[in-house]
Amino acid sequence: MKAIVLISAAVLALSACSGGSPASKSGAASTEAAPAASASLRLYIMDCGHFDVSDLASFDRGHAYDGQAGELVDTCYLFRHPKGDFLWDTGIPDAVHDVEGGVTTGPFHITMPKTLIGQLAEIGLAPADIEYLSISHSHFDHVGNAGAFAASTFIINEPERAYMFRDEARADADTFPAYAALEHAKTITYKDEYDVFGDGSVKIIFAPGHTPGHAFLLANLPKSGPILLSGDLYHMTQAREKKTIPTFNTDADQTLASMAKFEALAAKTGARVVIQHEPADFARLPHAPDYLD
Repeated sequence: MKAIVLISAAVLALSACSGGSPASKSGAASTEAAPAASASLRLYIMDCGHFDVSDLASFDRGHAYDGQAGELVDTCYLFRHPKGDFLWDTGIPDAVHDVEGGVTTGPFHITMPKTLIGQLAEIGLAPADIEYLSISHSHFDHVGNAGAFAASTFIINEPERAYMFRDEARADADTFPAYAALEHAKTITYKDEYDVFGDGSVKIIFAPGHTPGHAFLLANLPKSGPILLSGDLYHMTQAREKKTIPTFNTDADQTLASMAKFEALAAKTGARVVIQHEPADFARLPHAPDYLD
């Protein structure tokens, strides 16, 4: 947890200094097969920051990465659907883009070549145009621009919402302001999973352990087929292979159970797995304003 706190304090401090109708809930057993595809569903993948890490030690409580260096990417995802636009995760604060040379704190050097808001503008969208917003979880690098989308309908599971707005979170003057506006946004809460557009094409699935309400996402694109977005269930390809658990996860047993749930769903659906922080996975995808369909 110390690594996350250090990064969020440095990055969100910079941010502070810089200037639709709800969909229906899904059925309990619907994750056993790939979701339906919407003929006009598109997925835009956005670059929401980069991390050069001099020591990956905090990414495994079993010390598998002690002393190893690595690179991580931060990604955001926009789904365009006839029923509205849906944004999954909001990256690190756009303010980092304006810091020459980026930000260094502890083993992390953080840069942001593009802003989230700028990438949306390339598609012809402003934050007010986004009907739905959800996050895999509330760590700083997934909610850095979340407050800009307070006009959207916020979709969040009950444990993560409680975690975001607990007293300890409110007291964190570095992180809480990034998403505080969501507390009063129009909100849909769910328990096990949520069908964003009500047609089975995009589903958010509860997978606790990284945080109490962490989630991943399953979508089915008309041409590209099913795709699984990991959230922070895994940070790297080797983490998926080794089933390693970061020191800052809230519950190791829940994490392992969520990994098993994710892998069973990947096998059942034949979905393409995208580890959201894995540079190799990001490199293999089209980048906004190009898209997958």
